[in-house]
Amino acid sequence: MALRHAVLAALLDGEFSGYQLAKGFDIGVANFWHALPQQLYAELTRLEGDGLVSGREVVQDGRPNKRMFRVTDAGVTELQRFATAPAKPSFIRDDLLVKVQAVDGVDATPVIAQLQERAAVAEAKVEVLGKLLRRLRGDVDEEEFLLTGQRIGPYLTCQRGLAFESETRAWCLRAAELLVRRGSAGRAPSGSAHRRPAG
Repeated sequence: MALRHAVLAALLDGEFSGYQLAKGFDIGVANFWHALPQQLYAELTRLEGDGLVSGREVVQDGRPNKRMFRVTDAGVTELQRFATAPAKPSFIRDDLLVKVQAVDGVDATPVIAQLQERAAVAEAKVEVLGKLLRRLRGDVDEEEFLLTGQRIGPYLTCQRGLAFESETRAWCLRAAELLVRRGSAGRAPSGSAHRRPAG
């Protein structure tokens, strides 16, 4: 998946400035696609050059002018082409999991602290995504919104993000608790840290 497709998908909600798009990414899209603001601005420039988005200048009194962007018909066509392409399997690549993998042979105190920190970050994301879901559906019951809402794509991706962060929080807390309970900050018994399974 290219950043351009994430940007095009975000612009399906309407016309946005680069700043508004960056804020939207930070809140709703970052749970499945991370991008820095400067990456988004550069991608908008490329998309406009390719005719996939259109931009217009908005004059503001007492403030710098801004550009507003919206997806073009060509951009929608590109999203349709992207939607029909086979999806690649996802995979986890996380340095914290490497540290947990190695925890039997090292002092686990810093790993425990990092697990607890990751759990706190996940909890904050759970709160943000929960608020976003409530804002997206308004006063409508969730099931009714999913069946009748005008745009459910952002809602479904936020649901996935919420489930991911909730599971991350639970796993990190459980792993940290187990390492603490094992004692010696999780260090393996002497002589066992580098033992390989027989066979």
